[in-house]
Amino acid sequence: MKGSASKIQLAGFDDLFQTGGKAEANGEQVQEVPLTELFPFKDHPFQVRDDEAMQKTVESIARSGVLSPGIVRPRKEGGYEIIAGHRRKRGSELAGRETMPVLIRTLDDDEATIIMVDSNLQREKILPSEKAFAYKMKLEALKHQGQRRDLTSAPAVQKLTSRDKIAQDAGEKSGMAVARYIALTKLIPPLLVLVDEDKLAVSTAADYLSDLSEKEQADLVSVMDKLNVIPGRGQLTKIKQHSKDSTLTITVIEALLKAEHPATVQVVLKQTRLHQYFPQSYTAQQMEEVIVSLLETWSVQHK
Repeated sequence: MKGSASKIQLAGFDDLFQTGGKAEANGEQVQEVPLTELFPFKDHPFQVRDDEAMQKTVESIARSGVLSPGIVRPRKEGGYEIIAGHRRKRGSELAGRETMPVLIRTLDDDEATIIMVDSNLQREKILPSEKAFAYKMKLEALKHQGQRRDLTSAPAVQKLTSRDKIAQDAGEKSGMAVARYIALTKLIPPLLVLVDEDKLAVSTAADYLSDLSEKEQADLVSVMDKLNVIPGRGQLTKIKQHSKDSTLTITVIEALLKAEHPATVQVVLKQTRLHQYFPQSYTAQQMEEVIVSLLETWSVQHK
């Protein structure tokens, strides 16, 4: 290994993105690299969304350029792999730029992974699924580097585990919280989407669903869609126990979800009818929010 995560993190994020001073003293120079030569980090767990925040980034780049250089490393295939700066690259593309300022570093896979994860965790909005795969990648990198329990320097202080170190760096409550996020990586996509949409709690999904097989998870999703329900902890406790006993079938799942859920009333509004009242640009979520708001007003008026 060329170095350790602890050595990298001693510099801090200000130094990682510094364009002069210490960076130049260490022999690093900011270079303008064509966007066509910049490639995403392998298995990059963070989404690059063309949302409102991206629009502000585009406007800033169009006005002033990229103020903080990205961090990249050379690729064997040619060009450079982005370690930090995926959003800046996308913003540069949308702003009509052809190049982006970067610091080119020689980093091994573990060093690159740790910087990539830590730099992205500074963002305001991060989905549970993004945290899940990012924490898993960082944990594997720390273990690779042999960072077992020598993560604190003071002898009187209890040594941190890799999970505790990740929690400390990311502002999580404990290593157990990190473990729960990592457990989410075992979920099939439809269940992970429910967690991202805050329809399933992280702790619920991690404690009750992550140990189910992919087939059991798929069967559960099928029944949930059929009955239009999301199971509660009581139901999931029984589902998990049936899984442990090797008695969990789609028939059992349906019986459990029906037993504790009365028949639901479902109202379906056709898209053509909705768009009589909403602009074409409105998403389903935006329309739902307006409808619920109007229903709340109606409810108050008719009490």
